[in-house]
Formats: sequence, C-alpha cells, structure tokens
Amino acid sequence: MSTLLLALASGAVVGLALGALGGGGSVLAVPALIHLLGFTPAAATTASLVIVAATSAAGLYAHARDGNVRWGTGTLFAAAGMLPAALGGAVAGRLPPALLTGAFAGIAALAAVRMLRTPTGAVEAGCAVRKGRAAAAGAGLGAVTGVLGVGGGFLAVPALVTTLGLHMRTAVGTSLLVISANALAALATRTGTAEALDWSVIAPFTGAAILGAWDGKRWSRRVEADTLRRTFARILLAVAGLMLIGSFA
Repeated sequence: MSTLLLALASGAVVGLALGALGGGGSVLAVPALIHLLGFTPAAATTASLVIVAATSAAGLYAHARDGNVRWGTGTLFAAAGMLPAALGGAVAGRLPPALLTGAFAGIAALAAVRMLRTPTGAVEAGCAVRKGRAAAAGAGLGAVTGVLGVGGGFLAVPALVTTLGLHMRTAVGTSLLVISANALAALATRTGTAEALDWSVIAPFTGAAILGAWDGKRWSRRVEADTLRRTFARILLAVAGLMLIGSFA
C-alpha cells in the first residue's frame, strides 16, 4: 500500500475515534505514524499534535452545534492543563525514543482499562463541579499531552464523567475543547525545535481525520455508548501491546 493510502486510511480511523469517543485519536495516530509511515517517535508526537488539534477543532464545531459542549467546564479543564502541556512539550525532545514509546504504551493501556471500567451514565447534571479535582485532572492531562503528543481525550472523557458528572455525550463534546487547547499549547513549545515534518503525509492524514470526525459523530448517535467504549478500549489494549513490543525490540 502506498504512503498516501496509508496516511488516508490512518487518518480516517483517527478521525472516527475522535468524533465518536471524544478521544483516542492520538493514541492511534502516533503508532500509525511510527510503524506505518516511518516517522521517528519525536516527529510522530509533534505531527500527532498537528493532526489532533485540527481534527478536534472540527469535531468540536460539530458537537457544539448539537449543544453537547460545556464551555465553562471545558475551559476550566483546558486552562489548568495548558502550562503543563507547554512544559511537557519543551521536555519531550530531550527524552530517549525508547522511553517515549514505552511511556506511550503504558498510557494507552491505562486508558483502555479506565474506559472498560467507566460507566456510560453520569450523575445528575445539577451536581456541583468539584473545581479543585477538575483543575488537578486537567493539569495531569496537559502534562501527558505535552510529553507524549497526545490530546488527552481518552483520559478526559472518563474524568469528565466520573469527576464532574457529565453525561457521556456531553463529555465527548467537551473533551474536544480540552484536546484542542492542550494540543495547541504543546505545539507552541515545539515550534522551531522539532524535527522537520513531512507535510506530504501530514496533510492527507489530517484531511481524512477531519472527515472521519464528522462521520464518527454521526455514528455515535446510532451506536450505544457502551459498545463504542468497549470496542475502542480493546483496540487500545492491542495498540499498547504492540508499542511495548516495539520499545523492547
């Protein structure tokens, strides 16, 4: 399969994940960029931030039109994570590739376990938001975004459901706001210091991801949240295993 077709196919899968689940796109994008498209781990994490930022913004617009975004909650979550994301982005380029790959695999496995354990239902929307816990969770997600080049949505959705009491569909839409902000903050620290990126791969990858995000949002209306969540969690576990094998190879 040609590089262009691989980029388009990978982008479509990433977009579907972001649009349907509000996260997980970068967890799939980084392995695809490394193992299918020949990027180094450092270049893959930077390219992933570009792809995820653009795709999340497109998905955010679609979810916002349906009223599935809590702007105040998402802004609090994102604001707490922007500085850690920026600091993490500055550190990422100095870390050994094997460490980045291994850490990424661990985060993917953690996300899979949390998604399998997290119920799709949320507590009543009228419950008070625990701002301290929300800020702490947002800061942690920001650090993960900066170092590993992931948007953090695959951890943000369970946190928004269990910590802040959002319903699943609202958590999916709100997480896209968090992802967009964190990805942009992490990218800002890598400008001028990251490896040269192959835009002939990144551009079609991003275009396919944006289209996939719109399709993913439509799919999420027709498929039960439990089915989406559990299927994706199993994919994450498989990706984590492959990444761990690659880090020790």
